[in-house]
Amino acid sequence: MRNRERIVTAAREMFVEFGPDVPFDEVARRAGVGNATLYRHFPDRPALVHDVVLSVMSRTADLAQEAAREEPDTFGALRRFAHAAADERIGALCPVLSGAFDSDHPELHAERTRLDRAVQSLVDRAHAAGRLRPDVAVGDLLMGLSQLTRPLPGTACLSVDRFAHRHLELFLDGLEAPARSELPGTAATLEDLRASC
Repeated sequence: MRNRERIVTAAREMFVEFGPDVPFDEVARRAGVGNATLYRHFPDRPALVHDVVLSVMSRTADLAQEAAREEPDTFGALRRFAHAAADERIGALCPVLSGAFDSDHPELHAERTRLDRAVQSLVDRAHAAGRLRPDVAVGDLLMGLSQLTRPLPGTACLSVDRFAHRHLELFLDGLEAPARSELPGTAATLEDLRASC
């Protein structure tokens, strides 16, 4: 594996475990490279965060597209994507997104758009097949994923991972049609999520 990829992988793991302020020398140690190598590829924290976020969005978009392509059942595809995204620990990386980096960078914008479209397509297909309750939207799915894959603040407590898929399955059961209850408020769209951040 190339040094840059090793550094991004190590940083992603450490951001999940310890948050976005993990020391660079610890990232270098986890990646098996020297500090000079890390700084040669990433002169500052925003540059490293940029690549970690880009990597996670790209992998998550790939997972959504793969689920849509390979799962004949539309809700099964949604379920497969949700569990794969949980394995990516996307919620644990949410604090990284509030850090100092250019979230409007064209590369990130393009990958976020690809991810949004891939997940929206899963939701649209499940709605069209009558498998997803009509009073939920893509923002509801992403909010649930974010909350259920985020470790307890400041604990670096990864042992709760064993519950993530169990609780995610409970959440997904609540999204499946036919609905068993009436939801308060309105369905959350991607725009709603971005406006509330």
